[in-house]
Amino acid sequence: MTLPRKAVALISGGLDSMLAAKVLLEQGVHVEGINFFTGFCVEGHTHAIRRQDQAKPKRNNALWVAEQLGIRLHIVDVIEEYKDVVINPKHGYGQNLNPCLDCKGFMVGQARQWMQEHGFDFIVTGEVIGQRPMSQRKDTMPVIARESGAFDRLLRPLCAKLLPPTLPETEGWVDRERLYDFNGRSRKPQIALAESFGFTEWSQPAGGCCFLTDPNYSAKLADLWSSRGTKQYELDDIMLLKVGRHLRPRPHFKLIVAREDGENNFLTGYRRQFAHLEPVSHGGPLALVDGTLDGADIELAARIVARYSQGREADAVTVSYTSLAGKAQELTVAPLPVQDLPAQWHL
Repeated sequence: MTLPRKAVALISGGLDSMLAAKVLLEQGVHVEGINFFTGFCVEGHTHAIRRQDQAKPKRNNALWVAEQLGIRLHIVDVIEEYKDVVINPKHGYGQNLNPCLDCKGFMVGQARQWMQEHGFDFIVTGEVIGQRPMSQRKDTMPVIARESGAFDRLLRPLCAKLLPPTLPETEGWVDRERLYDFNGRSRKPQIALAESFGFTEWSQPAGGCCFLTDPNYSAKLADLWSSRGTKQYELDDIMLLKVGRHLRPRPHFKLIVAREDGENNFLTGYRRQFAHLEPVSHGGPLALVDGTLDGADIELAARIVARYSQGREADAVTVSYTSLAGKAQELTVAPLPVQDLPAQWHL
């Protein structure tokens, strides 16, 4: 008996990657999943914090998909390696700061390296021609295969019949006739296939799991880069962009203001890394200061924080300001009227 061929499947947590892996499992291929942690994934970061997300599952969807498939999942931290993809995308950004084509090539390239190091035979992705405007077009798919170094060891089971045969197909490791010709943005073929496999639950499409596709997040990241004069970032930087109300009243400082108790608790973990303000005479939010404040700036920041406190209608609110050095002072200020909070301050 010949041993089954071994495929490593990119598992994002979305429906397409789950189906692609399942199609290969049905053909007797040994499949293991791989998921790359870049720091920009939506899942698992904010659903557990905000009250409005309480009904959403508190899970890592990639792990959940692996459980549904009964396969092993390897989660690989690529935060440092991924920075160059975000900062210097060869193929540019999409509608926001999403370097989708470079990202897909990077992910497949990382999977190719893992495949070679672990004795696997080929790579599987859930890509579908025409589903994504930047990375999933018929003309860009060869670019991904070439620039990742995967070449014909990259198999896309859901649209394979619309592409030239790959090595797993020509060598008979998989049956091309049992692959698919999905095309376009409609989810109906995938849903029908999922139901035929007996799946009753799946997460949202994979493209929705990256914060870089979100215009609000991208605007905050662009502001961060502009204010610092560099595109370099750390994990804490990109995590904080996901939480709170971000306001830039002056070019040299920004406030990150908690919107509810969950965010207040989250931002508390950063109190030692940032100067911060919080109301003491009334209930209200913790606000981190990203930048430097002089005397007038401190009063303005205190008035903004008072505006978002439970004393917003009061004549005066006492706000505590703690500098980065840990020196605390209290200011009694009038909450800033809402008309004095211009829209351009909100990132």
